[in-house]
Amino acid sequence: MITVVANLKGGSGKSTVSFNLAIWLLNQGHEVQAFDLDPQLTFHDVAQIRKDEEHQPELEVMAVETLSVEVNPAAEVIFDVGAANPEGMREAIRHANRIIIPVPPSQPDVWATQRFLKIVREAREGMDEQLEIIVFVNRADTHHAVRESDDTEAALEQLPDVTVLPQRLYQRTIYRRSMSEGLAVFELWRGSKGSDEFDAFANALYSN
Repeated sequence: MITVVANLKGGSGKSTVSFNLAIWLLNQGHEVQAFDLDPQLTFHDVAQIRKDEEHQPELEVMAVETLSVEVNPAAEVIFDVGAANPEGMREAIRHANRIIIPVPPSQPDVWATQRFLKIVREAREGMDEQLEIIVFVNRADTHHAVRESDDTEAALEQLPDVTVLPQRLYQRTIYRRSMSEGLAVFELWRGSKGSDEFDAFANALYSN
């Protein structure tokens, strides 16, 4: 399956999601092929840190501007793309079986998601292949009294032709620390809240 993790706005956490998801899949025994089409190269850089620190399993992330490398049909393929590479983004969308859109809890991020969905429709125009679009609240508020995450999820549920994943990833320091060390959140601290929530998130994505 070709999965594209994308968002128009920077700071949405797509590289963190891509990295943790790739390591989770490797730990589940899947072959993973990973590409970073974002000029910031965060996904690529954290994989390099992981390699330098000799963490296992090793993850190779190819830094490319366009899909110049043949995709392995037997692998779980992950593309991390951003708006800074619009051509690469559109090309990845055209190849995708599924798009995952992390959405931080704010109204501007909901607006950006709406604009991104328009780009997806334009990129897929004339294509018959089925595309699954999954949105979820990322970097959600940890305090139950803060309503922005609930409000954002409610707004996402009004968007057409998308699946809103109820599993959220929360704004936790452990995600930043894990990326700086080249470790997935569940490797850094097994049994932590961040570890458990990511495991639930990944299982929901790959439950079939």
